[in-house]
Amino acid sequence: MAGHGPHHFSPLVSLPPQVYYMNMRSCKCELKNKIELKEVGDLSKLLKIISDHSRLQILGILQNGEHCVCELMEHTKLSQSLISHHLKDLLDAALVSKRIDSKWSHYSLTKKGQKITNLIFKIKL
Repeated sequence: MAGHGPHHFSPLVSLPPQVYYMNMRSCKCELKNKIELKEVGDLSKLLKIISDHSRLQILGILQNGEHCVCELMEHTKLSQSLISHHLKDLLDAALVSKRIDSKWSHYSLTKKGQKITNLIFKIKL
């Protein structure tokens, strides 16, 4: 094609100009704000945790405030052991915190959990 040399860049998708730029010297597409590999790995782990239907349902319930396992069981129709398994994953990801009151454990969203769930539930498909 005329006008298309070895440095021609034709993206498959339309990207905002602030995201990518063409480095003509090395003929590489580079990010202006480089994302560290660790950040990508951390984001990948987080997305894996929140992509589970049951965990996402639990996060949605906890948006309304603190709940014990028995209340989460009632709302989700999941078994106690399955709720506990999901809560452990959410605790490990620092999305949920646990408060023990005599024989009951109460769960609520952490600041990080609130921030993430607010972003997630704004998504309209």
